[in-house]
Amino acid sequence: MRVGLKLLAAAAAFACTPAFGQSQPLEPIDLPPSIDQGVDLIYIDPEIKPEIDRRNELLKSFGFQDWTGAPIDLFVPVNDTYTALRRGLMKYKQRWGALPLVEIPTGPSMRLGSKDERVSLLRKRLGLSDGTQFDAALDKVAREYQAAHGMKADGIVGNGTVASLNLGADHYERLIILNMERARRLPAADDKDRYILVDAGAARLYMYENGKVVDSMNVIVGDKDRQTPMMAAELRYVQLNPYWNVPPDLSRTIVAKAVLAQGLTYLTERNYEVLSDWTDDAKQLDATAVDWQGVYDGKVDVRLRRGPGPWNSMGDMKFMIPNDFGIYLHDVPDAENPMFLTDDRWISNGCIRLQDAKRLEKWVFGKSPTPSGDPDERVDVPDPVPVYITYFTVAPTADGVTFRPDRYDRDQKLLARVRLDAPTETASVE
Repeated sequence: MRVGLKLLAAAAAFACTPAFGQSQPLEPIDLPPSIDQGVDLIYIDPEIKPEIDRRNELLKSFGFQDWTGAPIDLFVPVNDTYTALRRGLMKYKQRWGALPLVEIPTGPSMRLGSKDERVSLLRKRLGLSDGTQFDAALDKVAREYQAAHGMKADGIVGNGTVASLNLGADHYERLIILNMERARRLPAADDKDRYILVDAGAARLYMYENGKVVDSMNVIVGDKDRQTPMMAAELRYVQLNPYWNVPPDLSRTIVAKAVLAQGLTYLTERNYEVLSDWTDDAKQLDATAVDWQGVYDGKVDVRLRRGPGPWNSMGDMKFMIPNDFGIYLHDVPDAENPMFLTDDRWISNGCIRLQDAKRLEKWVFGKSPTPSGDPDERVDVPDPVPVYITYFTVAPTADGVTFRPDRYDRDQKLLARVRLDAPTETASVE
């Protein structure tokens, strides 16, 4: 679906905190009409886009069509993920694509030892011999199917597994091709520049050199209501000992509520400052002069920030990719935060929380800069590093692919664009 929407930054879906030098609310951002939401990257810094544009024009001159899963990597350099997904698509077709699409009714979970007519349909759907027994052979194939389709591979075929089977192979082949389109918009494998790739679909960050991953880490990204946008921008500087500018909704629902309940000591004990506005030269205000009930009721706007220290949500540093969405990468106060080890890492306000900010800092600079101790100290990156933020819901594996939850509900509206009638390969899987 091609759109020319205006997206509200900051207080709308994306922002962590407003960017300095801007007032509240931020101006809407005009997206070019060529942007495919959920596939394309929004280029904040246009200078990092020309090579991708050149490659796409070359492909068009060869007669390749988009959204077909074509083997374009055999003709021009592309990101390695494209090649891995293309091969995964062929393996998926070979393993699951030719199986009969047999509709299975919902009902009680089926598992090893079950015996009924629904088991008979399940056996047919998974290409096994006729029968009504859920035997070891069916258990093995059911687990294999679940693992490949992003489900718990326990062999228990409940209604979730049944719903997946009823979607059919075409649905999943379209998902693979859709994610190949996302991969096609990333730097090619022969790109010699360093860059950072954030995959919001996996909540993981990768550091690239000479087209290859040299390091990676888990991250925490935006939740469904405050999604981390797909964009590309340059990492230009790092702020050491940063302030945390409290998002306006949190100023109201958390801070103002606590002040009304506990008094102004809540602010002083937690190193909060009250500022006049969102500009760089904002003046500090006397907290006693603020109508905190009005802030809580949403009738009074106030800017709050928290000073550097162990209580600060930004940790020791922020990696700044200046953009109107208010998105950046940042440290966390607790380096051992167990949230980074869970499967529930889609919980931020849109920004990207880093599992190991100091490791990324050392990779960016070659060594960790020595902080002066001043708040919000700016350290420029000598050679700005491109940061690409994308969103994969299918990942290549050694055996083919695995499917992930579409946590932002971006896929369904795009699947109709995919063409399954076009050939995806002329030779066997490499």
